[in-house]
Amino acid sequence: AEADLVIPVPDSSIAAAIGYSQQSGIPFGEGLVKNRYIGRTFIEPTKALRQQGVALKFSPLRETLEGARIVLVDDSIVRGTTTAPIISLCRKAGAREIHLRIASPRILYPCYMGVDMGTKSDLMAVGRNLSEITKILGADSLAYLSIDGLSHAIGIDGLCMACFDGNYPIPVNESFRKECFECVAKGVS
Repeated sequence: AEADLVIPVPDSSIAAAIGYSQQSGIPFGEGLVKNRYIGRTFIEPTKALRQQGVALKFSPLRETLEGARIVLVDDSIVRGTTTAPIISLCRKAGAREIHLRIASPRILYPCYMGVDMGTKSDLMAVGRNLSEITKILGADSLAYLSIDGLSHAIGIDGLCMACFDGNYPIPVNESFRKECFECVAKGVS
């Protein structure tokens, strides 16, 4: 994308944004300030709490964003409830164009062994194509890192990629939520 600045969603995307900036030749800039006292918003139990958390967690820097064409780099899109409000904040601060780049593949399957992502139907990328996701989030363009690109960037073989490709390291009942899987794994019913 033609852009003036590469802006990370702090803090998890800073390294990816620096790398994108270096490879693209587009200058790196700080366009969002993160409130360090607000935790992971995408794992809040309700949509209202997730949206409220994002509004409290990020403050756009108008002097950086106003009139700028930006590449906004984020680490992932789970439900989209964090990404869409961040894009809206950037637009309200005057960003002219927002080209979203995601430093992971599309999340198409829930994680039963780590972070609570909800069910498959909660995931933004499930059943939607790239243009639909772009429109829902309010971006001008969207691109994800491929599974091969992520594997190459990490440089470690054998990592679980189940949330991207559905190949879980152990059998799972996909109708379970994460909490149910944890109970079964512990032998609790």
